[in-house]
Amino acid sequence: MAEQRILEQILLVDDEPAFCELCSQWLHQAGYQVDSCHDITSAQQQLQQKTYSLILLDLALPPSFTPQEGLKLLSIINTIPVIVLTGHADRELALAAIAQGAWDFLAKPVDPDMLAIVVKRALTKRSLENEVQQLKAQLAEQQSVLGLIGVSQHTEMLRNLISRIAPTDVSILISGPSGTGKEVIAKAIHQLSHRKNQPFISVHCGAIPSELLESELFGYKKGAFTGADRDRQGLLALAHQGTLFLDEIGEMPLNMQVKLLRVLQEGKFYPVGGREIVSIDVRLISATNKDLPQAVDTGDFRDDLYYRLKGITINTQRLADRPEDIPVLAQHFLQHYSQKHQRPLQLDATALHWFITQSWPGNVRELKNTLESVAAIAQQPIIGINDIEFLNGNKISQSPNVIPSLDDTLENQVRHLEIRLILDALQQFQGNRTHAARKLGLSRQGLLKKIERYGIQDLDHSQ
Repeated sequence: MAEQRILEQILLVDDEPAFCELCSQWLHQAGYQVDSCHDITSAQQQLQQKTYSLILLDLALPPSFTPQEGLKLLSIINTIPVIVLTGHADRELALAAIAQGAWDFLAKPVDPDMLAIVVKRALTKRSLENEVQQLKAQLAEQQSVLGLIGVSQHTEMLRNLISRIAPTDVSILISGPSGTGKEVIAKAIHQLSHRKNQPFISVHCGAIPSELLESELFGYKKGAFTGADRDRQGLLALAHQGTLFLDEIGEMPLNMQVKLLRVLQEGKFYPVGGREIVSIDVRLISATNKDLPQAVDTGDFRDDLYYRLKGITINTQRLADRPEDIPVLAQHFLQHYSQKHQRPLQLDATALHWFITQSWPGNVRELKNTLESVAAIAQQPIIGINDIEFLNGNKISQSPNVIPSLDDTLENQVRHLEIRLILDALQQFQGNRTHAARKLGLSRQGLLKKIERYGIQDLDHSQ
């Protein structure tokens, strides 16, 4: 049996029954389902009873038969596209209707071919806008789950890579400088995996004394050692069916590396002081800021464990190597601090300029902590360079050099230079983007695209 096509539902509101009959026939022939009514009251009743994809609305409706009657109905319709029909084909009325939310305007007498074109265009536009909104919502949801904030090529690459590897159970090794979000990546992988409803257990291998690490990981039985007055489940058992994140795995002592390797190979272990085998099923993600291949060469890390850990290696980048992420990260953190301090907070162009130019040896962690401190001491909603000077206790040059060293890649040098020139121009013209674009030799639209790409928050959004 052939699948029945669902027809688009159109509501026609016009006080002339003959016109409604004729127009309905045209639209039926074009493949649409049409209901008609002749005044505002019946139109409102129809809208309460049925869902429509489009409304064709005559402005001159009873009781007054003035355009104000149709505009009154238009003012309360905000979710359905409206095409206005009127015999009053003057420009002011058309603009008033469109300003109030109408999608298009047709003057009577209506040409049936033009009607079909305008209706199809409106419905296509509505469909595309709905699809765009759905895609934006999906992207926002995905990025919210991932927790990876940024617009750089590196950050986008991470998002794509995580989306591909998360559904698998392959072991992951995340390598990179401290403060670059390795745990954020690990949590993102967990949240996008089939284990997302199971535990995510994080262990900082360098923060637990070596003599306690075994009992923390494997757990222990009552009486296993002095102070073991009860059985205790270890972190490995707690991570069963979930994800175990071993942060700073390079700090793990060699004797524990042997024991961990055996667990990973066999999927089971004995608790300290126990004789009953505990079986586990975990997804392993490890992270390190050390050069593990070098540690293997020097004998500080077991080569067999290293090869077991590095099913897929993810390398994180220093924040200084992706400056275009800084404005986006700054905005993200300031939104959080705005809620915390219950007042809006935003960086002006000069302050943002300063944040972009810093080397940030502590990477995203240092950026976040600095923004938290500045947000705490700022007295105005707009955070300026004077707030940073107060925090640092010294005067800051208003024209810092943001050009990276010649050792940097050409792509990064271009990014640095573009951000600096855009911020300088915005500052010079107090945020007026039209004047800034003219100074930079860009169209206004071209400047807006670069501002969006780099996540720049300029001084004045009204120009």
